[in-house]
Amino acid sequence: MRDFNNKTMINRTIVRTRVVQTLYAYQQCGDKTPSTARKELLRSFSDTYNLYIILLDLVNEVTNYAQNQISENEARSRATHTTYKPNRRFVQNRFAKQVFENRTLRHFIEEQHLSWEAGQTTISAIYSHLVDMPFYKAYMLKSDCTYEDDKQLWRKIMTELLPGNPDLLSGLEEMEVALDQQNWTVDLDIVLSYVIKSIRQFREERGADQQLLQMFDHEEELQFAQDLLTKAIEHREDSMDLVHAHLKNWDAERLAFMDTIILQAALAELMYFPEIALEVTLNEYIELAKEYSGDKSYLFVNGILNEILLELKREGKLLKAMAMK
Repeated sequence: MRDFNNKTMINRTIVRTRVVQTLYAYQQCGDKTPSTARKELLRSFSDTYNLYIILLDLVNEVTNYAQNQISENEARSRATHTTYKPNRRFVQNRFAKQVFENRTLRHFIEEQHLSWEAGQTTISAIYSHLVDMPFYKAYMLKSDCTYEDDKQLWRKIMTELLPGNPDLLSGLEEMEVALDQQNWTVDLDIVLSYVIKSIRQFREERGADQQLLQMFDHEEELQFAQDLLTKAIEHREDSMDLVHAHLKNWDAERLAFMDTIILQAALAELMYFPEIALEVTLNEYIELAKEYSGDKSYLFVNGILNEILLELKREGKLLKAMAMK
């Protein structure tokens, strides 16, 4: 089972993903140093958390856009002496108001200079899609709405409208450049899942003091990330010697580059982090192979790791041996 924490944004699943991505970049570029790689790893966590904040702030941006549409229509109706009676339910959504007033969100956006300025076309497109969604139409027609109804609307927007939305992807690509961020489009689905988790945790009585997910829960997670990257770099040659020794009917030169990176990180964790359960380590890197490498790479990665584990167990070199069946 992949590990998730109720309070943090950067968990060990994201840590392992970032370590693999950083290793990939490090070995692709011959002029990088381990120190540079560690700095890039830390930067990647910051960029991922910034995406989480930006996606939460999308609630404010879409609400403001809707209010501006109402204001423009009211001005037009006055100029043309026509009747216009707007439905203000969406712009008066209590959950959206709570997000806008959230002290942590507002402070972080100001401190990090984050903004949707480069993504205003995206906001317009998302709102245009939203007003055609059945769940939105049903919400706007309700005779009365509770805070939970207001919150549920935004959960549906995050789960049904935004995943895979081409306008959102395009906007994030533009904002990545404007805000000097990385991996926003790559990270979108997983970060959306954490935004949805945050929405579930909101309570009306907490008002502007509602807690958001933290980047890290404690320094141990950050230390794990740095140590894992360091061990993977330091023991790269030893890891690849193990891999090559267990290749059967397979030319080492035909190995997919990403497969070798995943194996290096996996072996570093298996060998130098005995406190982490063996099954957790294996499952995490098999999932990474499914997500980031070839169609059947996870079978290859799983097979090689199991062969190496059996050898290490026989030789008494595996501190996690007691966890093997």
